[in-house]
Amino acid sequence: MSSWSIKGQYMETCNCTLLCPCIWSNMTARPTEGDCKAAVAMRIEQGQKDGVKLDGLSFVVMLHSPGAMGEGNITVGLIVDDAADDKQVDAIRSIATGEAGGPMAALAPLVGKVAGIEKRPIQFTQQGLNYSLKAGELVDQACEGLESAVTPGEAIGVDNVAHPVNTRLSLAKATRSKFHAFGIDWEDTSGTRNGHFAPFAWAA
Repeated sequence: MSSWSIKGQYMETCNCTLLCPCIWSNMTARPTEGDCKAAVAMRIEQGQKDGVKLDGLSFVVMLHSPGAMGEGNITVGLIVDDAADDKQVDAIRSIATGEAGGPMAALAPLVGKVAGIEKRPIQFTQQGLNYSLKAGELVDQACEGLESAVTPGEAIGVDNVAHPVNTRLSLAKATRSKFHAFGIDWEDTSGTRNGHFAPFAWAA
């Protein structure tokens, strides 16, 4: 298996009310809406696979779980930055699906359907505790970190979580979630839904 590494920033929103029960149940609890719809967005600041540079590219893993995520039968779709060439798309695909090993390989046995790959212009922005991601007309999401009273300017964090991106996540409320991709449809601007962000460093 080839060696690779990527690092950068991650953010996501989902349709569960805050706090998503996946976090405190190790993915065994039923989602608050019965099913889970999530957009896991990654901005690669530095990375490569087999000599193919991935710096500056972003991708989004779209997820739909019909019940508790730990029960499997998850539908997954991948959106890749349209700035990526064919070799870069293939490198990101193999990393994001777990084919190339790494953290996503642990999630692969829970995937029942791979819905495909789309390319769109992706904008991933961060300002303080506010993160947002837009991927063409397919995803438009934003979240605001829940600020710590102990350390102002930083978000409240939760450690030792069973999440493929990082074992420590910052807690956030989703201020905007619009998903219309791979048959996964969700829109919410209530400010009551779940969000997370964190740095990531993956390798295999």
